[in-house]
Amino acid sequence: MKQGSSSFKPFLFGFITALIIGWWIFPNIIFSKQEQPFNFSHKAHLNQVGDCSACHYFREDGSFSGIPDVESCASCHYDTITGIPDEKIFVKEYVKKNKEVPWKIYQKQPDNVYFSHIAHQRFPCTTCHPDVGKSNHMPIYRENKLTGYSSYTMKMYKCERCHAQNHVSNACYVCHK
Repeated sequence: MKQGSSSFKPFLFGFITALIIGWWIFPNIIFSKQEQPFNFSHKAHLNQVGDCSACHYFREDGSFSGIPDVESCASCHYDTITGIPDEKIFVKEYVKKNKEVPWKIYQKQPDNVYFSHIAHQRFPCTTCHPDVGKSNHMPIYRENKLTGYSSYTMKMYKCERCHAQNHVSNACYVCHK
């Protein structure tokens, strides 16, 4: 009996070590943590404008606007309204200089993936995107050092699962162009 228990300890040690390396050390090595250029409060903006579509909307051609440009934001923020330091940074560094904010994109897709937001508009945005509507702070951007994509980027298996559940084709050409 003693011999069996002594061979279990190295196995247990190896298993725990593999878990620590695989779930904590490796992800912290492969992903860099980055801040956005300044903080943006979705909560404060939703309280003012009512819903997400005031800033994130569909154009007449059906394409999705994505992140608002500085010109759109400047309609309210040509001057500082609240005096919050992040707003001061935005007005001084971007609005006054008419310079686009270099936001880090949480959901950037590979160039060979086509995603139609209008085809998916019956689903809540939080089906695929992080729920930031009630947040005063932007989530930390975690970028994969090898691929350059965010850890938030939608994974293909999630798309395939949703398509299967909703009886939509999973043929490669539907999403890959």
